[in-house]
This record gives sequence, C-alpha cells and structure tokens, in this order.
Amino acid sequence: EDNLQEGFVKIFTNIDTYRYEGSFEGWMRRIMVNVALSKYRKNNILYPVENIGDHDVLQFSDNIFEKLEAEELMKLIRQLPDRYRMVFNLYVMEGMNHQEVSEMMNISVGTSKSNLSRARDILKRKVKELYTEVKLNTNLPA
Repeated sequence: EDNLQEGFVKIFTNIDTYRYEGSFEGWMRRIMVNVALSKYRKNNILYPVENIGDHDVLQFSDNIFEKLEAEELMKLIRQLPDRYRMVFNLYVMEGMNHQEVSEMMNISVGTSKSNLSRARDILKRKVKELYTEVKLNTNLPA
C-alpha cells in the first residue's frame, strides 16, 4: 500500500515530465515499478547466485496453473519471498526479458533466471498442496 501511495504521489508531482511518447499507462506503470524496486533495494540484500543454463529454467505452462483461478494465483504469488516475487512479476507479468530484469534489479542474468525458476518451483509446490488439500476435503464423508 505504501508503494502504491508513493507511486501515485510521484506520478502526480511529475505529470509535467510526461512527454506524450508512448502510452500514459506505460509511463505510470514504469514509475510504479521503479518505486517498488527502489523500496525493495533499500530494504533487502540481494544474494547473487552462480549463472545457470537456460535448460534449468522451467516452463510455466503446466496444466495445473491453467485450472487455477487468477485470484488464487495472485494470492500465491504474493506469498513468494520478495526477491523471487519481484523477478516473477517483472518477467511473467510485465513481459521483461532476463537482461531487463537484471538491469532493473541490479542482479546478474543468472540470478534472474535462478530466482524465476525457484519462484515457479515454489508456486508449483503450493498449487499441488492446494489441490491435494481440496481433493482430500471433497472426499471426506459428510
């Protein structure tokens, strides 16, 4: 909530700097992302990880995710550790590539790939737990 408020304050105080190049929504999104990243950098120490190959990055198209409602998935994403959530949001939600994520977060490309892979692993595990729990609860006698 603090990031949201700070982002809107920044947007309104800097509205005169918008140059009408590109979409206004994109300009606002960039400010919001930068505010969140700035706060993240201030409050967290980033731990670099060794580079990993592209083959280690898991694909995020498992059928289980397709069946999950957006609200449930967003709740699970919010539960991710900050560094994994930031990379996940920038890569998956914002459509950035690993180079862009690494520059924005001041981490290596390998760390971006690793954090994305770990975020996906955590989400897969949580979704499987969620569906196992739901399945067990629906099979209980009344």
